[in-house]
Amino acid sequence: MKDKSDYTVRRLADCHRIADFRELARRRLPFPVFNYIDGAADDEATRERNTAAFADVDLVPDVLVGADSLDLSTTVMGRKSALPLMLSPTALQRIFHWQGERAVAAVAEKYGLWFGISSLSTVSIEEVGERWSGPKMLQYYYHRDRGLNAALVERAKAARFDAITLTVDTIVSGNRERCKRTGFQTPPRFTPANILSYASHPSWALNFLFREKFDLPNLSTHVEAGSGQSISIQDYFNSMLDPGLNWQAAEQLRDDWGGTFCLKGIMSVGDARRAADMGVDAIMVSNHGGRQLDGGRAPFDQLAEIVDAVGDRVEVILDGGVMRGSHVVKALSLGAKAASGGRLYLYALAAAGEEGVDQAISILSEEITRAMQLMGKTSAADLSRDNLRFR
Repeated sequence: MKDKSDYTVRRLADCHRIADFRELARRRLPFPVFNYIDGAADDEATRERNTAAFADVDLVPDVLVGADSLDLSTTVMGRKSALPLMLSPTALQRIFHWQGERAVAAVAEKYGLWFGISSLSTVSIEEVGERWSGPKMLQYYYHRDRGLNAALVERAKAARFDAITLTVDTIVSGNRERCKRTGFQTPPRFTPANILSYASHPSWALNFLFREKFDLPNLSTHVEAGSGQSISIQDYFNSMLDPGLNWQAAEQLRDDWGGTFCLKGIMSVGDARRAADMGVDAIMVSNHGGRQLDGGRAPFDQLAEIVDAVGDRVEVILDGGVMRGSHVVKALSLGAKAASGGRLYLYALAAAGEEGVDQAISILSEEITRAMQLMGKTSAADLSRDNLRFR
């Protein structure tokens, strides 16, 4: 059955939920670029489960308690956030829209939210540190090139980033079959199989070709893939990232950084306990949007047991599958400090740049507020598992 949005979402004014931005992005992007954002590993079962998991838990509201004065703010990794919502770091954003990370950073600052940039960002660490004062993290990929690893840490220190978040679930690339079928590379490589899609989206093509030259400035001083050489993400991960990443290397990175430190990609209770023992400030329960190990559990399915194991020692952030404000409320009810996601704003960025991201975050903010009021809660501290029932 086709979603109704297939027929109605043709402009930004038609977007009333995150799924609507996905449809608008599909219309406005060449298909290799859209499928890079939308796709995941193998059969994409984990990607689908990431969001579907929220539907297996029902909210049970309290009424007649007064919910006219809400405080939705929280403190995550030492910085105040106006909402318990974070914009996860994602790579290559200027391929999706020419404004890229600059649009996402501006919206995050406007709404007072945590956001992050990837090691593979298309805007430099230095620019982000200089232009935006809100809470920000560097998503850190651990490379074989030790000089690059050290440079990323020093640049983040100099730019006064608030945290480094080491991605621990990407020592090799997942099997992203959509990217293989479409021939997606970065920068995009035009082939006989995909040239028509690029040519039929002239607005995207003109912006990509004639605006600021595509670059990965955090990498370009060390590797050719950061200075215009076209390469698939799979080949980049498999050739550039270090599959030998282990707990000792993570501890060394924490010590070298010396600041707030987070591990992204924790999915087992054992690893959560090891992270807490190591003294990290936060963990992100995440499976990389289903883009790595297909068949793995959804973060929301795994959240309760991780919170029960380490929630009193480390901040637990739910990352992945969030498409509604009610999803955030459910995650907080299980004990998450905040909820985070990438596609929830990437679709909007691809659809309409900064204006799209602004509208998407406004919608999520309204959904969170409305859900809290209808639940009879005035702050995240009021939420608990008493307000949930598992099917």
